[in-house]
Formats: sequence, structure tokens, C-alpha cells
Amino acid sequence: MTDATLGLLLLLARQGTVGVLDDAELARRIRAGDQQAFRLFFERYYAFLLHYLERMGVPSAVAEDLVQQAFLAVWERRAQIDPNRSLRAFLFRIGHNRALNHFRDTRRLSQQAELPELSDPAPGADRQTDAGFLQARLQEAIARLPERRRAVFELCFLQELTYREAAEVLGISPKTVENQMAQALRQLRAALSDFR
Repeated sequence: MTDATLGLLLLLARQGTVGVLDDAELARRIRAGDQQAFRLFFERYYAFLLHYLERMGVPSAVAEDLVQQAFLAVWERRAQIDPNRSLRAFLFRIGHNRALNHFRDTRRLSQQAELPELSDPAPGADRQTDAGFLQARLQEAIARLPERRRAVFELCFLQELTYREAAEVLGISPKTVENQMAQALRQLRAALSDFR
């Protein structure tokens, strides 16, 4: 590390820049009311939570509102934040619950999440090797997973949460997450077995 780099880091630290903080430190600072730490947390996880809610089937405009509500709830409940637990899981749990409330309120809880429109793959014998066709088949297979299993798969595989974090979001045990993930992978492998 050069002296100039070290000097810049020290200057940023003095100015209160929190861009290099890990989630545990962000949690401690947010709990203490640090608005700059909260802004960084917002910037770090806004897109991830939005994508997760959209994958649950929440329309984009509604998902954006729910994400903002979830972040607002984190700020309002900052005194409840446990720096020893995942702040990301706390946020995703709030977002997940808000999405479920949205589905309940609009009587859509029992419907499958709609998949985004995909272009038809090119016709022909090479169809099964087409990446677009494989992607469409994978998305269809994910959509056919039971609701809990799909939520576990999306949190752990697509959003890269740990089993423990996913368990916190869904209100289930880490062992249940592990079992559901194993079953999801088995089911997806079977659905895509003709691509081997």
C-alpha cells in the first residue's frame, strides 16, 4: 500500500466515509443512529432485495415501494438490531413479510409467480443446446418448486444468503433450509436431466 493510498483511506475515515465497513460494523453504527452507515447499507442491499421481491412475483413498482418500506422499518427498529446477527437477513425478513402481506391483501398468495417473458429459442435440432432455451427450462423448473423450497433456493442460490440467514428470513431452522435446498437441487437436476 502506498503512502498516498494510506493517506486517502485515513482521510476518508476521518470524513466518516463508511464504504469499507462490513455488515457487523454497519449494524452497530445503524443501531447507534449513524445515517451515513444506513445510507451505505441501503446502497449495498437495495438492488438485491428488489430483485428478490420481483422473483417472488411482486410487480416492479410495488416491489420498489416494499423495498423502501423495508428499509424504513429497519431504520425505525434500529434499536432492535443485534450486531451479532445478520442485518441483511433482518432486512430480507422484513421485505419477505411485506411481500407476503401484499399477496394476502391482493388475494394473490396462492398464485404462482409469473415468469418474465422470454424470447422463443431458435427452432431446429440445436434447440436443446441453446443457452436461452436452457435458461427458460431452468426458470420453469424453479417456478414449479413448492413455495418454501423456491424461496429457500432463491435466497441461498440467487441472493447468496447463508443457510442461517435464509432461515432467519423465512422463520425456519437452518436444518430445514439445508433440507429444502437439497430437495430443490435434486428436483432441478431431474427437471434438467436431458441436458447432460
